[in-house]
Amino acid sequence: MSETSTTSVPRRRGDELLSALAERIGARLGAATVFGDPVERDGVTVIPVAVARFGIGAGSGVDPSKGQEGEGGGGGGIVSPTGYIELKEGRSRFVPVVHPARMLALVLGAVVAALAILRPAGKRSRLGVGQLAGARRRR
Repeated sequence: MSETSTTSVPRRRGDELLSALAERIGARLGAATVFGDPVERDGVTVIPVAVARFGIGAGSGVDPSKGQEGEGGGGGGIVSPTGYIELKEGRSRFVPVVHPARMLALVLGAVVAALAILRPAGKRSRLGVGQLAGARRRR
């Protein structure tokens, strides 16, 4: 039989802080974070749906020459509505929420792209490298 040795990497204080943050934030996130409480009216059930995004970070450091050490961490997140699920007569459908700012950005982007593509060539300088160098010397 062969022996296998397992070496464990020592945990740092920053790792412990990061684990504690992840546990705290993870405990608060679940299906209820992105699916709201169902609302029923006139035989139609509506379930709100959202997207939750979050990030966490932690770190620690030591400066033995100054006798200093420190650690820190934090996190942040955002939850935004994406639509709702409609349950009616045994059928379901997802209805997305239209964000006016996103629609405006999409329309403006399409207009700019169309103008760039359809813009007439006009008078563009088509000087080659040699011609460009000669034009500079003549000045």
